[in-house]
Amino acid sequence: MVVCVINGGLCENLPECDVAVFGFSGLGEVNFESELKGDSDKFEAAARLSRKNGCGVVCACRTLSRGIRRRSAAVADGGRLLGISDMNHVFDGENFKSGANLGLYKVAGCKVGVVVGNDLFFPETVKSLSACGCSVVCAVLDEVTDGIPPILARAYAYLYGAPVILCAGKVAYFADITGAIASSTQQFALFEFDPQNRYRLVTTRCRGIMDTVRADY
Repeated sequence: MVVCVINGGLCENLPECDVAVFGFSGLGEVNFESELKGDSDKFEAAARLSRKNGCGVVCACRTLSRGIRRRSAAVADGGRLLGISDMNHVFDGENFKSGANLGLYKVAGCKVGVVVGNDLFFPETVKSLSACGCSVVCAVLDEVTDGIPPILARAYAYLYGAPVILCAGKVAYFADITGAIASSTQQFALFEFDPQNRYRLVTTRCRGIMDTVRADY
C-alpha cells in the first residue's frame, strides 16, 4: 500500500498511490451551508480528485456549520465522498467545538483510520481504530511545535500494530509497526508498506467476573 502526503493545497495530478493525504491547507475552511446551496464545492472537489487519480483522498479542513467551527477531515474514494470526521477533543482556549465520531473508512480496499488534531494526544483513539481492524492511521495536525506528535505516532504504531501517517504543517511522518520512523518535507512524500493483520495473544490473570475457578497460574 502506498500513501502520499501532499504539502500544499489540492493539486490535480498526484503521484501513483492508494491514498493521498492533504493537511489543513488542502481544503481550507468549508462552510456547510455554502456547500449545500451550491455556492462552493470543496467536498466535491476532493471527490473528483479521488476519481481522477484513482486513489482515496483524506483532506483536513476547518468546517463551519451554523456558527460552529470544527477541525475535520473529509474522506473520498472512487469519486464519492465517504464521510467527514471531526476532532473529538478540544482544549481550553481553542475556538472549536468537538465532534463525536470515530473515523474509520474503507478506502482503496483497506480500512483507513482518521485522527484529527488533538485526538492524537489521546491513546484510546488510535487503540480503538486498531481494535476495529484499521490497516493504517492517517493523522492530520495544523503543525508540529515540538517533538511529541512524532513520538506518539511511533509509540502508537508499535503498541497497536497499525502504521501511522502523520501530516503536520509542511512535514510528513511515517511510523512503522516495528518502531521505525521516517520524515519528509518534500511536496510529495510517498510511504509504502504491506498492510498486515498480525496479532499476539496476551493473557492476564484476573480475580472475579468468572464462574469457573482456575488454579493453573
